[in-house]
Amino acid sequence: MSDVHAADDLPYEDSKQGAWADVLGTLAGVLLLVSSGFWLLQGLAAVADDEFYANGTEYLYKINVTAWGWFHVVMAVVTCVVSIGILMRRSWGQALGVVVVVVSMITNFAFLPQYPLWAITIIVLDVLIAWALCTQFANKA
Repeated sequence: MSDVHAADDLPYEDSKQGAWADVLGTLAGVLLLVSSGFWLLQGLAAVADDEFYANGTEYLYKINVTAWGWFHVVMAVVTCVVSIGILMRRSWGQALGVVVVVVSMITNFAFLPQYPLWAITIIVLDVLIAWALCTQFANKA
């Protein structure tokens, strides 16, 4: 067996920067998997009890909390599949990962009045995931 690899066999450039991109891609996949758990918990809480989240705040967006909960449950499943794709180094997983975190940031912004601390926490996590995925894209060979 030869230790020589064709350029197409290496997922990232053979450098320190490429190694960091690989590590950040793994981090993004793991964080997105954790994020899918957050989506699921948030969604199940809303489906089980639509009074769980604060309803007293006047805000531009009027949200049906039960429907919002089901949306979160569906997004949890999608996010879990995408995170597995990222961890398997599939290009569709990386591309969809960026889309999923953008959707997550937007939905959590709309969710700010119902549960502000949680929504801000998830938005910050999403920014970190997006940064890691974009860094990985930029350093692919």
